[in-house]
Amino acid sequence: MSKGKFAVVGCQHSHITMFIEEMQALGYECAGIYERDPMPVAAALAKTYGLPLYTPSDYAQLEIWQDKTVGIVGSTAINSEKINIVELCAVHGKSIMLDKPAAIDRDGYNRLAAVIDSGSIQVGMLFTERVNPALYTLQRLNAEGRFGHIVHMAFRKPHRLAELHRPGWFFDKALNGGLVTDLLIHDFDTLRWVLGQEIKSSSGYLGKSILPEQATFYDTVNLQTVMEGGMVAQLYADWHTPDACWAWGDMRIFITGTEASAELRLSGDPLISDKALLFLITNEEPWSEVPLDEVPYTICADFIARIDGHAGHKAVITHQDILAATKAAIDADEAVTRIRGF
Repeated sequence: MSKGKFAVVGCQHSHITMFIEEMQALGYECAGIYERDPMPVAAALAKTYGLPLYTPSDYAQLEIWQDKTVGIVGSTAINSEKINIVELCAVHGKSIMLDKPAAIDRDGYNRLAAVIDSGSIQVGMLFTERVNPALYTLQRLNAEGRFGHIVHMAFRKPHRLAELHRPGWFFDKALNGGLVTDLLIHDFDTLRWVLGQEIKSSSGYLGKSILPEQATFYDTVNLQTVMEGGMVAQLYADWHTPDACWAWGDMRIFITGTEASAELRLSGDPLISDKALLFLITNEEPWSEVPLDEVPYTICADFIARIDGHAGHKAVITHQDILAATKAAIDADEAVTRIRGF
């Protein structure tokens, strides 16, 4: 028996597959996908999951807003439009799960904070690093004090551009938000989660070396992020992963502590495994692979427990987490220096 229904409003990225699959596994039924421009993502997902597909001209006029059986909405809409959908959900009392980013500028952040502060709905975010076994294990190791005092973290997050498969809005900063808000929001969340510290400030550079016809699209970012505990992290991301790469990007995190150091290969290693890997070396133990913990939750199960207000449930991803990572990304985007290579 279905526990209720959910709908997808805005479907521009396949990130929404995690939401659909986890909600269905939890016993929820999908009322349909609503996307103004259904090709190709929404159409493909509707076919894959056997879901109704609707192409409304105005998201504000959807019938589901009046349907009491639909209590939850998921969205991977155009980044600049997500905040509009969040506000519609708040008006109609439907909680919403978003992929990142929820907001791409200061105005969007303030509107997101206003919805959250109103307490009218629950807002979730697909912070997928929280369910990566390597990062989950890293967070536990740090909580246990295995690193001593972490003095440095470096994030390397190259991505494949796949230019011909990207929609036009992806290359427009006013619609997409750009490299910092679109990608590094995951790293800001990871820093807060693993270290248990807030982000103090970020500074750095955005670089543009390709696609001169896309004036606001930048393809590399280098940041220095200062944590409240005094640690400085290096964050790097780009759109230059070679097409022949075994994964969407060879993504790695390096940790230096006073008692141990580690490397996380989040996309695996083509010579070892296609699964995430964690390697550790300490003052007493040689370099070795660490068995990864099984993550005991899913993002949507955690979200549903938050919606239902389960007694004793300590949410893994909270409103504060979403606001803090969003604000850190917007602060960083406003602070960067932009450099054009041509």
